[in-house]
Order: sequence, then C-alpha cells, then structure tokens
Amino acid sequence: MRIAAGDGGKGAVAFNKNMMTLGPTGAAGGRGGNVIAVGVSDISALNQFRFKKEFIAENGQEGRSQFRDGHDGADLVLKVPVGTVAHNLTTGEDVSIEHVGEQVVLAKGGIGGRGNFYFRSAHNTSPRRSQPGLPGEKFSFRFELKLIADVGFVGLPNAGKSSMLNELTNAQSKVANYPFTTLEPNLGVYYDLVLADIPGLIEGSSTGKGLGTKFLRHIERTRILFHFVSAESPDPAGDYETVRRELGAHNPSLLKKPEYLFLSKSDVLELKELRAKLALLKKLNPHTAAISIADDESMERIRTLLNRIEKEKTKPRPVKKS
Repeated sequence: MRIAAGDGGKGAVAFNKNMMTLGPTGAAGGRGGNVIAVGVSDISALNQFRFKKEFIAENGQEGRSQFRDGHDGADLVLKVPVGTVAHNLTTGEDVSIEHVGEQVVLAKGGIGGRGNFYFRSAHNTSPRRSQPGLPGEKFSFRFELKLIADVGFVGLPNAGKSSMLNELTNAQSKVANYPFTTLEPNLGVYYDLVLADIPGLIEGSSTGKGLGTKFLRHIERTRILFHFVSAESPDPAGDYETVRRELGAHNPSLLKKPEYLFLSKSDVLELKELRAKLALLKKLNPHTAAISIADDESMERIRTLLNRIEKEKTKPRPVKKS
C-alpha cells in the first residue's frame, strides 16, 4: 500500500493594508499531517487495508496575510491490531506495534514554508520572497500480522481450555468430551486482551507427535500462560510436567514466561480429593487455583486476574518513529 504524509503549506507574500502602516505581513504555511499507526485490540482491524491501497494525510494550508499562519494538516491515524509489523518497502525498515495505544509515526508531514514577513531586513523592508512547503514523506508499506496473544491457554487435550475461552469471550470454540476437538488456535477478545486457545499438546509434541510443533510456535507469541490441568486426571502433576517438558524442549524461553496453573473442572471432585490434588500442584507452581466454569466465585477470580493484566497492558506508551 502507499502511505503519504501531508505536504507543508506555502508561505504567503502579503503587505500590511492598514492605513499609515507599512511592511510585509505574509505568514508561514501549516505543517502537513503525519500518518500514524496506533495499536488496538481488535484483531479484525486490518480488514480496512484489504481493498483500499492508498492513505494520504491532509496537507497544511497556505499562509495568509496579516501574520495568519496556515492551519496544520490533520494527522491520519490508522488503527492496526497489536502484533502488526509495518514493513517499509521503500527504506527496508520494519517496526512492530506491540501494545494497545502504542503509536508509531509511519510518515512525517512536511514543514510549512515561511512567508515574506520572515525575510524582512534593514536592507530589504519589502521582500517579495516566500518559501514553498516541504513535501511530506511518502512510502510503500506492507502490514503483516504476527499475532501477539496476551494470554495463551495451554494444557493436555480435553483440559477445559476451549470451554473457558467461550465463557470469557464471544469465541465459539468447538467443545466435546474427547481429545483434539481444537485443531486450530482459537482467539477471543476479553475487553482489550487477546486470549488464544492453543490446541492440546501431548508428550512428544516437540518432536512432531500429535499436532506437533505447529502450535508450539503460537505459544512463543503469547505474553502470559494459563496452564490448564483437568481435575479428572488421575495424575495432574504428571500432566503438568508433561506439558512443561514439551515447552522447554521446543524453546527453553517458554518456561520463563509468567504462568498461572488452574485445576479445571474442579466441580467434579469431592472436596477432600480436590484439596489433595490442589496441594500437590501448588508444590510445582505457587500460582495455582481450582476453577470451574460452573462456579461463579472461581470465574470471578479469573476475571479479576485478567483485569489486572489488562490494566498493565493499556498503560500509556510513548510515540515511536518508524
């Protein structure tokens, strides 16, 4: 696509029209508008670029008489999903937008030209010289979405990940009581957070077994892991360690991501058995809690945690230049 910032307005050549008053009054032209990309949580925001291939910011207005500078051109703001990489095909530079509200200047508007008032001197009291505005930057860009999910749901097959995603968002993930009901990553939006349901991993996933490494790569693009272990499992600690092993075998850095462990489907267990399994998992991960989509109290704990993550994500970010 072609992106063009606004051109600066040209300076004016004008003289004072008031009686008994002489001298140049031509003012400067306005600055051209910038083209700015801003990160949003809406993962469908790139649809606007599907058919429209040219985006041009407003030009600065020309300077006027009586010292009236031209108005600056309005900036053109392009909303893009968090995780978008803007490839500048003209310069070869890339810039990524990784936070909601983060702003990146893709093309800078031209400076307005000076009017004849700025060229007055003791030797030339009536200059007829002015400057044209400078052109705005113009580039060819390609936008690529390398989705960064804020929270990735991981765990063995049938651990309740899809049910949780459906409960928290408007996602419509397939849910059934057998393994591998999720064959592609499902996405949902919880306010300004992107949640990703990663298809179930099994022992040997890092070597290609089951759904293989295809979905392990998606986990690399998540900031925080929600690890689900089914309360129906006879060996919840073994399930947890199996997934952790596969994550580490694929990429050791995955083990360093912030992780919360949830004993899902907790409503199916007697209280004594639930406490025993919960105590066992807390030895492996202190951030462990029993949850069930049928339990309002545990769901409220999940939402409180997500709200805290969202608050951190949406902190104001500085404007970057591409």
